[in-house]
Amino acid sequence: MKGKREERLASQFREEIYAVISTSLRNRYPQLSAIISVTGADVAPDLKNAKVYISIYDPDGERKQASFEIIQQSAGFIRHELSKVLHLRTVPELHILPDSSMEYGKKIDRILKNLENTENTDNTEKDD
Repeated sequence: MKGKREERLASQFREEIYAVISTSLRNRYPQLSAIISVTGADVAPDLKNAKVYISIYDPDGERKQASFEIIQQSAGFIRHELSKVLHLRTVPELHILPDSSMEYGKKIDRILKNLENTENTDNTEKDD
């Protein structure tokens, strides 16, 4: 179970990382996709590592992948910018990971709709 400190740090990391991506990183790389969000951050209690989950919405899969790779390669830059803002002795090494919860949710919705459609067709066949 996470303590209050870890939750507070994770929340602060999410906010600050989003700020760095939306300002400094977009200025350096104007080709970044339109909608980028930081959906989660898991900070280790010893502050050595942090997993940062990024969600990118872009209908073009190639641009989406390119944007994710830019963010992943810029983890050191983001960490450096965080060190300027956060008042911590050490800023954790950032591990940027894709957040696929949106795709997973869409998949579940599709499965449920397919089940509903097959159930409706089975009911209409029984009524006949």
